[in-house]
Amino acid sequence: MLNTLKGIPARTYILIVTALLIIGGGFYIFIELGEEVLEKEKFMIDQHAADFAENLATPGVMTFFAWITELGSVWALTVGSLIMFGVLWYFYQRKKWRIVYFVIAMGGVTILISGLKAAFLRDRPNVLEEYDGTGYSFPSGHSTAPIVFYGFIMYLVIRSKLNALAKWLINIFLGILILLIAFSRLPLGVHYFTDVIGGLALGLTWLVSCIAILEITLWHSGRKAKKEL
Repeated sequence: MLNTLKGIPARTYILIVTALLIIGGGFYIFIELGEEVLEKEKFMIDQHAADFAENLATPGVMTFFAWITELGSVWALTVGSLIMFGVLWYFYQRKKWRIVYFVIAMGGVTILISGLKAAFLRDRPNVLEEYDGTGYSFPSGHSTAPIVFYGFIMYLVIRSKLNALAKWLINIFLGILILLIAFSRLPLGVHYFTDVIGGLALGLTWLVSCIAILEITLWHSGRKAKKEL
């Protein structure tokens, strides 16, 4: 056992600690916000964010965010997930765990969003069907699901054989896209700022948890394969 632990690189321990900090921090933020939402507390930051977003809401900005927000909609992520499943099946057909955990990540986040919205029962600031602004408000599904979907792609890019510059460019683009989708809910008027922050915290916690378990599974499978040689 001790020999196994000594054989693990220091970088791996750093990644483990980082993952635990992200999971713990994200969970803490979500729980803190959730408690206040359950108690029907009013957040000053929600009003400030709404005022800021309203000042930005010119016709051009609204058109831009109406388009951006669609990239985090149920239909877009469903189609994207099916495409990703096909891509993973083609490239990783002999490495099933990436496919399995992608399905777990996306299926799990769908259940989490639906269950938590039903548990918190927070009304939206505005109900606008044209912007997917229906149902309950907390946490924001457009903040939670995209960070899991696009975040998993970022993980696959990091693990790929692409050169460093390509990895940086792709992941910076995806990171900005995640934030834009989440922020789009504010000028469109269908979410509170705390819905967005809660969704991002929840999504990041779930994403990192799934990736961490996937990495452990891959490590264990690799060790098992070496023993069988």
